[in-house]
Amino acid sequence: MLRTVSTFLIILASTYLALCVLLFFFQRAFIYFPQPRAQVPGAETWQLTTDGAQLLVTARPHSGPHALIYFGGNAEDVSYSLPGLAAAFPDHAIYLLHYRGYGGSSGTPSEAALFADALALFDRVQAGHRHVTVVGRSLGSGVAVHLASQRPVARLVLVTPYSSIQQLAEQRFPYFPMRWLLRDKFESWRYAGQVSAPTLLLAAEGDEVIPLASTQALYERFPAGTARLEVIQGTDHNSISESPAYIPALRDLPRQR
Repeated sequence: MLRTVSTFLIILASTYLALCVLLFFFQRAFIYFPQPRAQVPGAETWQLTTDGAQLLVTARPHSGPHALIYFGGNAEDVSYSLPGLAAAFPDHAIYLLHYRGYGGSSGTPSEAALFADALALFDRVQAGHRHVTVVGRSLGSGVAVHLASQRPVARLVLVTPYSSIQQLAEQRFPYFPMRWLLRDKFESWRYAGQVSAPTLLLAAEGDEVIPLASTQALYERFPAGTARLEVIQGTDHNSISESPAYIPALRDLPRQR
C-alpha cells in the first residue's frame, strides 16, 4: 500500500513538473496570436527598422502637429481599427503598429521587444508631429502605459486595460507558480505612477477576459487627477469598440494640461 501511494505521488509530482515546464516554454503561445494584415482603403504601409526586426505600420497620413499611435490586442489585426480611429481623430495622422510576427512584421513578439519597438515608433512619429496621442487596447494597453511613462505623450487612452498580465495568469492558472514561470509580465501598475499625460481608461461592463477589478486596480495607480475611468455599459471585451458610446468617449479625451 505504501509503495502504491509513493508511486502515485511520484507520478503526480512528475506530471505537475512537466506541466510547469510546458507552461514555461510555451507561455508566449497563450499571450500572442499573430494575425495577417488586411488591406484597408485609404491606408498606407511603411516600415520601421528596429533592433532585430522590420516592422510594418499601417498609416493614415495627415499634416499638422497632431498624431495618434495605436497598439492593438493579442489577436488583433490593427488595420481594422483605422476607420474608427480616423472618425474619432479626423485631424490626426494615425499610425497602427503591427507587432513582431504580426501583419508581415518580422521577428518574434515579447514584452521587451514590444516596449522597445513602441519607443522607436514614438520617436519617429514625434519627429513630424509635436503632439502624439497614444491608444492601447487589451495587450496593447500595457505597451501604451510603459511608453507613456518613458516619453512625453500628449494624451493616453487605454481600452480594456489590465493591471498586470501576471495577475491575470495567476487567476487563470491558480495552481501553478506563475510569478516564477511567467517571462512577459506586463505589469502596467509599475509604470502608471510615472505617467503625467491626461489619461482615459475605457472598460467594458461585461469584460470576460480582463475583469473590471483589474482595470480599477490600474486606475488607482495613476497620480491623482491624471486619469479618468469610464465603463461602457452593455459591452464585453471584444464588442466595446462596436458600442455607440465608444467613438464619443474617444473624442472626449482630456486635453494636455
